[in-house]
Amino acid sequence: MTAVLAVAVFVGAYVLIATEKVDRVKVALGGAALMLAFGILDSEEAFSSKETGIDWDVIFLLLGMMVIVGVLRQTGVFDYVAIWAAKKAKGEPFRVMTLLVLITAVASAMLDNVTTVLLVAPVTILICERLKAPPVPFLLAEVFASNIGGTATLIGDPPNIIIASQSGLSYMDFLSNLAPLVVVLMAAFVLLCRVMFRGAFTYRPEQVEQVMALDEKEAITDRPLLVRSLAVLALVTVLFAFHSVLHYEVSVIALLGAGLLVLIARRDPKPFLDEVEWPTLIFFGGLFIMVGALVHVGVVGDLAEFATDATDGRVGVASGVLLGGSAVLSALVDNIPYVATMAPLVDSLVQRLPAGTDGDVLWWSLALGADLGGNATAIGASANVVVLGIAARSGYPIGFWEFTKYGLIVTAVTIGLSVPYLWLRYFVLA
Repeated sequence: MTAVLAVAVFVGAYVLIATEKVDRVKVALGGAALMLAFGILDSEEAFSSKETGIDWDVIFLLLGMMVIVGVLRQTGVFDYVAIWAAKKAKGEPFRVMTLLVLITAVASAMLDNVTTVLLVAPVTILICERLKAPPVPFLLAEVFASNIGGTATLIGDPPNIIIASQSGLSYMDFLSNLAPLVVVLMAAFVLLCRVMFRGAFTYRPEQVEQVMALDEKEAITDRPLLVRSLAVLALVTVLFAFHSVLHYEVSVIALLGAGLLVLIARRDPKPFLDEVEWPTLIFFGGLFIMVGALVHVGVVGDLAEFATDATDGRVGVASGVLLGGSAVLSALVDNIPYVATMAPLVDSLVQRLPAGTDGDVLWWSLALGADLGGNATAIGASANVVVLGIAARSGYPIGFWEFTKYGLIVTAVTIGLSVPYLWLRYFVLA
């Protein structure tokens, strides 16, 4: 009965989010409140449990990076990058999108996709406003690129961090196994953007002429603060890369960076905190509690265990089930709690494989399915939720179905290309 109630609350909340009849923050909070009111979770399970509660590492990673971005915004650097990018692309909208998409993908692999969209989305909106181009297609292209690019490395997408922790795979393991495929996926994605967003590529000579006449250097309003901000951001980036060696969670690094930057900025911190996407953080909190309730009553675990049992030790079948199943389930629930639930089950499956069988392909299947499947819907990945929050705050709201109609195409194409890659590399050429 408890499981049925939990599923009913989650499905009801999902329908309201999808139909956009009620603000998504209200839905997430209401759904979380019902899970607690019905006794499906208690306060300890909702707020303190690593398995079923709010993922505070994600929340505080976002908070720390939002503060850093808030400080950077005060320096004028976003205007600088916007003008520079528009001039490099000579104001041609598709070139601008391609440049931004590639920057986003590379930065997502080096940093993480959530941090990257926090940095790139404000720049994108400024570029589009200067070129009189619609920002929504550009923001959608970037969030898709961030999830694809973040797949390439251990720190690029939060689910990869969970997989690495459970499997013992290293940074270089992720890079050597997933980065080659990501390069192919990005090439295909750029071509896909040309088709999906063709209506956004109207060339406006008068606007381009105005942009080309601008001097990007004049956009910098506080050079000393910019230098300090970039130094802290560089330090945070380096620490992200070595977090497993230093034994610091990425959330701790982000908070330390934010605290240090606020301290050395020598300004009133209120403008920095005003830039924090508080509704996005609250939405995440409610979503984590709702998904945690499904985990607690065994719904997610039962689905995952059914998938692993159905494979019956056959690696090829298990790889396909994990890839496709993870893509579907990560579209329905945030891919972070999904991977947290699946990782122990995949580990168990790997341990049960016949002696001498390389089970790493199962981890890559899980990573690809979860990371790329997160593109399918607006709540499939953390980066999606962050971009929708930034877009809404800037006056360019992106609807659930507007996101999904493009996200499903991107997911289908990228998952489809992943199938022959896994088959050739790990079964034919192994």
